[in-house]
Amino acid sequence: MRKSSRLPNMRNLGVNLRILVIVNAALALAAMLLSSSLIDFSILITSISAIAQPMLLTCLLLLYVSYPLLVKISYRQGITAILLIILFTCSSVYWLISQLMIFNNLPSSSRTLFYVFIVSVITLYYFNLQQRAYSPAIDEARLQALQARIRPHFLFNCINAVLSLIRSQPKQAEAALEDMADLFRVLMADNRDLVPLAQEIALCRQYLALEKLRLDERLIIEWKIDDMPPDALIPPLLLQPLIENAVYHGIEPLASGGKITIQIYTKRNEIHLILSNPYSVKSTRHIGNQMALKNIKERLTLHFDLEASLKSSLSNGEYQVHITLPHTTK
Repeated sequence: MRKSSRLPNMRNLGVNLRILVIVNAALALAAMLLSSSLIDFSILITSISAIAQPMLLTCLLLLYVSYPLLVKISYRQGITAILLIILFTCSSVYWLISQLMIFNNLPSSSRTLFYVFIVSVITLYYFNLQQRAYSPAIDEARLQALQARIRPHFLFNCINAVLSLIRSQPKQAEAALEDMADLFRVLMADNRDLVPLAQEIALCRQYLALEKLRLDERLIIEWKIDDMPPDALIPPLLLQPLIENAVYHGIEPLASGGKITIQIYTKRNEIHLILSNPYSVKSTRHIGNQMALKNIKERLTLHFDLEASLKSSLSNGEYQVHITLPHTTK
């Protein structure tokens, strides 16, 4: 079982934005309940925010710094550590404000810390629910359901291609069988943790080598990965399902075949993965293609929140998928 599998990523912009929204919404709700008029609400929310915002920003800063240590411990220990950091930070900021005598009529420290504790628990519970909604187990099950529909088609074609090579090119047939074994070993593995980009590219090359046996000159592959960071971490099986869809929905329906272009580069500490393939308007095989895109979007949200995106477009007979995600390494 993986450690800290449900801890929110305190170095993720989307996570920090959600925390800011949740905490400020809680502050506004408290001010609303304690106010009898709009004027009282305005005065109260201003005074509360003046105390709460320094606490909130300091907590976010300390959690950002301590996050690499938090992910090395178990989930329960991580939650306990986060709550202790928050309570210690808020009590320290409260003491500093009270010593400087910036505000009059400060609420008691016990009342303040109790409210901080309640809001922190609610926020952490929200992230726990979000993680469960996009849990790796659920996403993996959806991915397996998608692969179960694709595998028979791919498996039968590969077997036929290998059979055609056994007598004429036994070494190539043996290499193809080894590629098949490696490919299905990855497909059936525990695909929840991030993997190096180079590993995903190697898997895609094995898959395309098998498809090349079957489609031969109809399938043309163009790799533009000279600027690819091989050690960058990405969700497993991110590119392979897209390439499989490009072959099945883009290349196979065309009598003359076509070219699949795979481009990967970094820009402003972001990784861009662009895959394009020909598209036939008359083809009906695109039904179900959105299932893979939806699954990948959910896994990107799970791992990177708002820092990752997936966009697809169709223009001049070419279908393109553009994935953007942060450049992270071990």
